[in-house]
Amino acid sequence: MAPDTNPAPSPDVVLVSFGDIGTKSREVRVKMARRLRDNVAALLDARGVDATVDREWSRIVVHAADPDRAAQVAADAMGVVWARPAVECPADLDAIRAVLDGLARDAPPVDTYAVRARRSGDEHHFSSPDLEREGGTAVGQATDAAVDLDDPDRTYHVEVRDERAHVSLTTYEGPGGLPLGTQDPLVALVSGGHDSPVAAYEAMRRGAPVIPVYVGLGAYGGPDHEARAAATVDALARHAPNVDCRLRVVPGGDLVATLLDDVKDTRMLSWRRAILRIGEAVADREGAVGVVTGEAMGQKSSQTAANLAATDAAVDCPVHRPLFAWDKHDITERARAIGTYEDSSIPVGCERLDPPFPETRATRTAVEAAEPDGFLDRAAAAVDDLRIVGAESSQPL
Repeated sequence: MAPDTNPAPSPDVVLVSFGDIGTKSREVRVKMARRLRDNVAALLDARGVDATVDREWSRIVVHAADPDRAAQVAADAMGVVWARPAVECPADLDAIRAVLDGLARDAPPVDTYAVRARRSGDEHHFSSPDLEREGGTAVGQATDAAVDLDDPDRTYHVEVRDERAHVSLTTYEGPGGLPLGTQDPLVALVSGGHDSPVAAYEAMRRGAPVIPVYVGLGAYGGPDHEARAAATVDALARHAPNVDCRLRVVPGGDLVATLLDDVKDTRMLSWRRAILRIGEAVADREGAVGVVTGEAMGQKSSQTAANLAATDAAVDCPVHRPLFAWDKHDITERARAIGTYEDSSIPVGCERLDPPFPETRATRTAVEAAEPDGFLDRAAAAVDDLRIVGAESSQPL
C-alpha cells in the first residue's frame, strides 16, 4: 500500500436518485421531481435534520451538516431509488482520483471493490470507462483490496456533470416508485394484521396518499385491536409527514352481531362487503378514488377468486389489491422492513366471524340472498359515527 498522501475527505452533500420519474414526459417529470423535492424536505424537517433541498438535473441534492443522517432519512421518501452522502469536487480526473484515494484510505478495509462511474455531457476529456479505470487504480494503490466487478464488498460511485463531480462509497436504498402526492388519494382498509399496512405502503409507494380506515369489531374484537391498527398507521405516517394519515375509525360491532345471528356460511363474505361499502363511503366523503385492501388471492377462504368477485360487487369504486399475487412470507418480510411487523403480530379478531364451513366458491346472488335487508346501507351509514385518531397533519399535500 502506498503511503498516505491525501487527507480523508468528508461527504458534504447528498445525492438522491429517482427512477420511474425519468420515464415520464418532460412536463410531468418536472412536476414529479418538484413534488419529490418537497417530500424529501418535509421528511428531513419532521425528523429533525437541518437541511436545504434542491432539484438539479436528474437528481435531488441535499445540503446538510450531517450528510450521512440526511441520506438515511431521504432514502425513506417514496419515489427515491437511492440516497448517497458524497464528496463534491471539480470535474477533473486528478481531483476525482485524490478523493477516491482519501476515501479508500479512511474506510474500513474490505477484500474487494469496484468503481462505478456515470458522466454526462461532452465537455470532459475523459469517459466513464476512463473514470472507472483511473479511479480503480487509485483505490487499488491506496488499499490492499482486489477488484471485483461482479460482487464487490464495496462500490465507489462517481457522478460527473458539467463542472462538478460527486464521489461516494455509501448507498442507502430507497423504496422506488413515485413521489407521494403524484396520484389521487385512496382509502386504505387496515385491520391491525400484517397484510393491510403493507398494502397501504405499496399504494403510497406508487404515489397515492392513503386515508386509513379501521372498522371496529365492538365486543367481538380484542381491546388492543384498534391500538394495534393505530400503531401500524403511525409507522406508515413516518414516511409521509406532509400527508394527513390519521386513522379513521368506524364502529362495526352491530354489523358483526347481525351477521353472527342471521348469516351462516357466507357471513365472512358479507363482512368483507360491509367493510368495502364503508371504505367507499369514506372515499366519497374525502375525495378518494378507490379502496385498497391487503387481500391476496387464495390466502384465506374469503379470498378465493370467486369470493373476491362476490365481495367486490358490493361497491362501485375500484378495489385495489397490491398484494394480490404475494406469498405470505413476502408480506411479512416487507412488514418487517417498513416497521409494521411487531405491531401487527396479534390476532385481529375476524376469525370469530369464520363459520365452521366457510363458502369458498360463492356467487353474488347467494351472498346477497343471505344478507339481511338493508345490511350494506347500514354499513355505509356507520360512517356517520366516524372518529379520527391522531394529531392533525401540519403540512397537507
